[in-house]
Amino acid sequence: MQCRWCLPQAGLGWSWLQGARWDARGILHTLPAFAPGAKTSFFLRGLLPAGRASPLRSFVGSQGGLQESAAQPGSARHGQMMLRNVASSDAIQKHRKSLLSWLSQQPNEERQFGPSFSLDAVHVDPVIRESSLEDILKPSPDPTVHNQLQAPNSRVIGLQNLFDADACGRQVRTVVLYGTVGMGKSTLIKKMVVDWCHGHLPRFEVVVPFSCEDLSQSSSPISLQRLITKKYLHLHKVVPHLGSANLSTLFVLNGLERLNLDFRLASTELCCDPSEPVPPTAIVVNLLRNYLLPEASIIVTTRPSAVRRIPSKFVGRYAEICGFSDTHLQKLYFQLRLSQPGCDAGGAGENNLVEMLSRNLERHNQIAEACFLPSYCWLVCTTLHFLHYARAVPPAQTLTGIYTSFLRLNFSGEVLDSTDPTQISMMKYVAKTVGKLAHEGVTSRQTCFSEEDLRRCLEGAMKTESELNLLSVFRSDAFRFFLSPCVQPGKEHTFVFTIPAMQEYLAALYVVLGEKKTLGQRVGREVSELIGKVSEDVAMVLSIVSKVLPLRVLPLLFNLLKMFPRYFQRLGSKDRDTIARTMATELFREEDYFNDDVLDQVDSSILGVEGPLRHPDDASDDEVFELFPIFMGGLLSRRNRAILEQLGCSIKNLAAFEIAKAMKKTVIRNGRKGLPPSELMDYLFFLHEFQNERFAAEAVRSLPALNLSSVKMTPLKCACAVLASVLGTAGHKVEELNLALCHLDADSLRMLFPILLRCKTLHLQLNSLGPDACQVIRDLLLHDKCAVSSLRLSDNPLMEQGAQHLAEAIAGNRSLRHLSLLHTSLGDRGVELVARSLAQNQHLQELNVGYNAVTDEAALGLVEVAKQHPTLDKVHLYFNEISEEGKRALQGLRTDRDGVKVLVFLTVGVDVSSYWRHILSVARTNLPVWDRDRVQQHLALLLQDLQSSRRQTRNPWKKAKLWRVEREVKGMLSKIQQGAL
Repeated sequence: MQCRWCLPQAGLGWSWLQGARWDARGILHTLPAFAPGAKTSFFLRGLLPAGRASPLRSFVGSQGGLQESAAQPGSARHGQMMLRNVASSDAIQKHRKSLLSWLSQQPNEERQFGPSFSLDAVHVDPVIRESSLEDILKPSPDPTVHNQLQAPNSRVIGLQNLFDADACGRQVRTVVLYGTVGMGKSTLIKKMVVDWCHGHLPRFEVVVPFSCEDLSQSSSPISLQRLITKKYLHLHKVVPHLGSANLSTLFVLNGLERLNLDFRLASTELCCDPSEPVPPTAIVVNLLRNYLLPEASIIVTTRPSAVRRIPSKFVGRYAEICGFSDTHLQKLYFQLRLSQPGCDAGGAGENNLVEMLSRNLERHNQIAEACFLPSYCWLVCTTLHFLHYARAVPPAQTLTGIYTSFLRLNFSGEVLDSTDPTQISMMKYVAKTVGKLAHEGVTSRQTCFSEEDLRRCLEGAMKTESELNLLSVFRSDAFRFFLSPCVQPGKEHTFVFTIPAMQEYLAALYVVLGEKKTLGQRVGREVSELIGKVSEDVAMVLSIVSKVLPLRVLPLLFNLLKMFPRYFQRLGSKDRDTIARTMATELFREEDYFNDDVLDQVDSSILGVEGPLRHPDDASDDEVFELFPIFMGGLLSRRNRAILEQLGCSIKNLAAFEIAKAMKKTVIRNGRKGLPPSELMDYLFFLHEFQNERFAAEAVRSLPALNLSSVKMTPLKCACAVLASVLGTAGHKVEELNLALCHLDADSLRMLFPILLRCKTLHLQLNSLGPDACQVIRDLLLHDKCAVSSLRLSDNPLMEQGAQHLAEAIAGNRSLRHLSLLHTSLGDRGVELVARSLAQNQHLQELNVGYNAVTDEAALGLVEVAKQHPTLDKVHLYFNEISEEGKRALQGLRTDRDGVKVLVFLTVGVDVSSYWRHILSVARTNLPVWDRDRVQQHLALLLQDLQSSRRQTRNPWKKAKLWRVEREVKGMLSKIQQGAL
């Protein structure tokens, strides 16, 4: 079939070529008798002498026709000038601006890196290797990028050189750029178009990008000119000149695997008329045939499985994207991503992250092997951004959401094979096959898989030719995205998940989608579906027959049979209980109680562990899969279910509701048990990932106390944001919150401010809180909704400046009853500021200012103020610099007379103080962070006091008690000197 432009014009034929001549410039001059406006055939290209230009180059369309060169000698030059004017016209400039505006619209996942990160600002080009069809068809024994780059005859080529002449000197018109999923094909093409918009690609005067996903949505006939103007209105005046020799044009076809192309003439007719309406696939086929606009250049991006859809005779160059094969490229990418102005960590934090990541890349071959995929470099940076830049991350951002969005960015709902009739989405196929492998690994605590394991999960249920074809496409396009060869010594012939956490994510997806079924459940479902399909028809036939024949019992029996689908559906709801039980079992495994919290585990898997620990490539004896239940909960959130729906993995609202209902019986009940701090943090993180406020509120209210001591909660870790998010779902009063040794600072306290307001007992000791943090604590205690009754600030460098802020808080607070300022470097001046504020306070009952280098004057002054205080009845002054005179003055105090009890020594007169255990316990607990020499000095003074009291008394009972306490003090001193305490 030929379109109307391919047929010789009636009455004209080929006679006009008689007498035509070629000049030195390659322009064809015809007879003056040639009629203006007559159309020539594109078949002339095959009749011209070698090296001659097409006669169409000699004519320029002008107001309805082609003007003859010979008749008007200056017309050729004039036509070239016109085309140059077109190239620099406002239309193309508007087209550039429109494209740039469109491509600058970043996905939500990219916006968290700050507005300065865009393709036209910073970009790292992946390695591109020139390839051939033979390389594509040849199976690779080891699918690693290093082996691909070491292949014979491989040549690295730059993006700007893709259209250079080939080895034989032939001009390249069509380039096929291919790569597996995650190699960055789309990003590279976007960068190429952005470069053209900025004028950095002078080879082409017009660039027309097309998304094959967009073209696949319609099969209605449309002309190429109409298609271009429909997508790019500004090119309306330029379209008639596209493809001309003097207007270099580049067509970009991104994602060719989305189109089912057929290059057979019987299926796709020839068409060289840009104004002829044909199906979009026919436009693409004829462009690639170099039949439609043959002077135009074309670059195609596709996955490896679809490369063979284009006959090799139409391809000028094959190029393979090989990712970041060099660790220097990976480091450069990480440096650019993690050093954006939008990150709030500060320069030191950013540099520290990049340095730790660089060191881990150098010593951890498995991570370097994974990060040659640009998409996984993106995932690493996004995860670190989530973990360390909590203030720059949206409140609803979750780790599960990052992984789900990551899969959407790479798959975006595309089918595995557009030629397959099942049209199964790639993500659904991965969930059923790779998800099964991941789940088996989680249940058996296994991270390395043999070829036999892969065959069992990927090929186990294969029965048809279609399934075999799908597996072949998956192996060539996406296998390397999920699984890679293990590089650990001794495990060379095994495979691991490219990113370890992806195993737990896919295992969770496998379970939540209901793919984990027993043989009986699978058979029952098939039988139920079969009965459901035929039951209505058979019932109708039997009802008709029963009216003629006395077989009324048959409809009754069949109606009973019809109950099977409903009964099976009721049994199917039990699967929701199974999922909830699995979630609870994995979330509260006692063997994981003493591991780090999952946030630190994820952080360590990326940044490595500093110090002389085991080699990172050495697998631990017992693999930990604590992210598995957390991902299960995260996948049930509404946002993630919406994204999974786009990926072809549907989780119905009813299923999510039933699972959440079943979780109340299992997860919340188990959460009430006393959990270690790291496991409690994992539980709170699970509630954050689940993104169900009602469920989280009920779970949090059931917790009597929250002990999160030793869990890192710096502003550079999202634990603070997670805690604030989860506890913010419930407005109840928190009985006790222990945040001791959590690396808090002023920024952390500000982030947790709404939660701290509702805490009755608050532990903030051992956090290096300074004077700036005291300003936040002052605002907290002066807030009209403050519920804090007991506050421990021990072992923080509050200093005198901090004491001034605390004095203001004590003066105006009405809820505080117990305040501990033990070992806070207050000094005499700080204690005096606190003592002055007590005159305006009417509610404080206990004050601890021990170990603050307080001397006699400040100590006695505080005690005098305490005597006058209506409620203050206990003051702690032990381990201070109090002289013998001061000791005697303080020992003369009587609680019944003075109204205050002062804890200074282990004795009261010649008897043992009832608080001696408390004082020694405080010393023993804080010894790791106190000055050991000063503690020994204070213990020696206490020992002398005990010995003096024992000599003074004659009561044998008192002597025995003093001797017992004396032995305790001697034992502590001995252990401190030996380094055993």
